[in-house]
Amino acid sequence: MGFDQSAGADLAPPILLRLAGHPLRWRLLGELARGDRQVHELTALLGQSQNLVSYHLGKLRGGQLVTARRSTADGRDTYYSLDLERCGRLLADTGGSLHPALRLAPPAAPVLPSGMRVLFLCTGNSARSQLAEALLRQLAGGAVTTFSAGSHPKDIHPYAVTVMAEHGVDLTAARSKPLNEFTGQPFDFVITLCDRVREVCPEFPGHPEPIHWSIPDPAQAADGYPAFQRTAAELSGRIRFLLHRIASTSDLEAS
Repeated sequence: MGFDQSAGADLAPPILLRLAGHPLRWRLLGELARGDRQVHELTALLGQSQNLVSYHLGKLRGGQLVTARRSTADGRDTYYSLDLERCGRLLADTGGSLHPALRLAPPAAPVLPSGMRVLFLCTGNSARSQLAEALLRQLAGGAVTTFSAGSHPKDIHPYAVTVMAEHGVDLTAARSKPLNEFTGQPFDFVITLCDRVREVCPEFPGHPEPIHWSIPDPAQAADGYPAFQRTAAELSGRIRFLLHRIASTSDLEAS
């Protein structure tokens, strides 16, 4: 029997391998997996020129692994975010393209430790951080103690209450809290959701690693309520990945 030379001729490397296989792009993906970053932060972390980092970010954006958003604090800056859900799908497909037995299965639900504390921050504590607080509490099944606050708190937006009702969470009794209410308290994770509040976020005891998610204020969107639905969906996706990070952080501390 002759060898069929055409059998693997059309087996091009999957897009994730083509994009992530470059050492600098792999490092960029690793940094963005930890939180949203600006170009100047990535250049400092990687020790590379801005032109080179921007070039490789463009490649990752072309493959739809990374997205970019203008900063609401300074429109001259751009925050880059990693689409972890797309990365997960592509990673599963990568193994399967080589052999069906190598297709990755979805990860098991993370085992969450007790006693973990997470604080979400935005400017008004009226929408984004309230949604994040409620979603993490729900998705963690109460295993994570969750808080939210704002640098300039104002009344909770009615659409925030409505959209969380769609997710089975009652926010009618929630209240906005000032950031200084939590100053001096220890947290395992402090997550800023607003570009402006990131610039004024204080240090907390124990120096928890700061995480930034650059998420636009849905109250400023032109389409009204659908923006709150999009924000809740984005936060839900990010928080599902955060749960695995919380679990892995606990495993590292235990070892």
